[in-house]
Amino acid sequence: NALQVFKLAVSLGGTESLASHPAAMTHSGVPAEVRDRIGVLDTTIRLSVGIEHPDDLIADLVQALAASG
Repeated sequence: NALQVFKLAVSLGGTESLASHPAAMTHSGVPAEVRDRIGVLDTTIRLSVGIEHPDDLIADLVQALAASG
């Protein structure tokens, strides 16, 4: 929730950087044991990198991780 540059969304085909939580978003209807077997873990975060400057993206990830404690 602390991300500022990355947007929380599934891929929209745009140029913006996105973060998604597949277990709760795209694979939420898949049983947990199947998700585990195919590697879609509750701890998996998918990043889709857009056209923002790499330094801005890295800084955003660093500050979000720091905010998560």
